[in-house]
Amino acid sequence: MKRLFLLLVGAALQAPTVGRACDICGCFMGITPYDNQSGLSLMHRYRIFNGYHDYGQSPRFFPAGARPFFPSPLNGDNGYAHNHSGDPTDFEAFRVVELRGKYFLSQRVELNAFVPYVMNTSQINGRQLNASGLGDVTVFAGYHLIRAIETAGLQSRLIVGGGVKLPTGDYNRQNDKGRRYALLNQVGTGTTDGFVYANYIAGFRSFGLSVNSSYRLSNENRFQNSLAPSTATFANLFYRIPLGESWQVYPSAQLFYEKTDGEMLDGRLTGEHAMNNALLGPGLDVYYKNLSLNTSFQLPVYTAETDHPASAGRMVLSVGYSFNQTKYLFHRKS
Repeated sequence: MKRLFLLLVGAALQAPTVGRACDICGCFMGITPYDNQSGLSLMHRYRIFNGYHDYGQSPRFFPAGARPFFPSPLNGDNGYAHNHSGDPTDFEAFRVVELRGKYFLSQRVELNAFVPYVMNTSQINGRQLNASGLGDVTVFAGYHLIRAIETAGLQSRLIVGGGVKLPTGDYNRQNDKGRRYALLNQVGTGTTDGFVYANYIAGFRSFGLSVNSSYRLSNENRFQNSLAPSTATFANLFYRIPLGESWQVYPSAQLFYEKTDGEMLDGRLTGEHAMNNALLGPGLDVYYKNLSLNTSFQLPVYTAETDHPASAGRMVLSVGYSFNQTKYLFHRKS
């Protein structure tokens, strides 16, 4: 679940963030559309870990048995035991289908809420564990500290904010012998995590660059489990291609970096599931009027060695709808 949270924060901060809506025609200008528009989206994320560095194994994005969208079954245990011994068929797959909502209180203040449905699969020594269910809900707010988007030449925006991940997901699932699964195999953490983030976007003509970083701290759950402080950074270099009055396409190159010392028990590191990974790959965002399709695919370019399956990549698909917001709760749109 630690890995899922890092992905959640990274994905949360990569949304398009600079644009300007025309009150009458609904057209948009700026770096990307719908930055100051409330909206809803549905996102699917797939993250895979596979292959042991210590045994010279290469990671595979689609190892046998790792379904990218939905596991089969959603919940099940066929004799799983958490005991890594170098089996090349081992993998850890983390999938999330997430409903996201964004609402702008004013031109500079946004509220966000993410409701995830988590689908985890861990396969070790040919035995597989699937755990699915409602995950930990995240809520956060952002303030647009710099909003220089209606200027000629270079446009820029800086958003700073923070929020909490709430312990809404089940973190006490057990096997048929009454033994609780490891924290990584739960759909929730049982912890209340706080995080802060900063997102800077700059655009010049058709080119744009987005860089954002987050830092997270968590408390302990009732089993004295917690997660070490973690950081996640996302960079997105993109290019705008307008296609007529209603279509816009944004190809991009995306870099994702994550780091954490892993799980903790009674305030001490357990040595389990530490991560220090960098991933790079292409993205493609398509906008048609108020509808959007966002995609990205990234493979590892750096992975610190551990005794667990290595990072093998991530894939994100999202569809969204943005409203032509012309009024705000606290300030009327200028």
